[in-house]
Amino acid sequence: MKCTRYFQTVRRSHDRAIIKKEWIVRVMTSPVKEEVQADGRIRRWAPIPEMGGRYLRGVLLEDGETVHNAFFDRRFKP
Repeated sequence: MKCTRYFQTVRRSHDRAIIKKEWIVRVMTSPVKEEVQADGRIRRWAPIPEMGGRYLRGVLLEDGETVHNAFFDRRFKP
């Protein structure tokens, strides 16, 4: 999995450290929703049953492969 230096740094925080690589891959490959931001970055959401169905948001760079951010999105409504 390719990721930005920003993601590597942010992932060290305790609330992001619990996010497993396989969950990020799930968001990348099987999102329930996708949006393209004005800057070209791609937002994708997927539920994570292992976390009580909470939705994980992944933010990818324009290439659709490089992870820039990932976090549980409390505001997302499917």
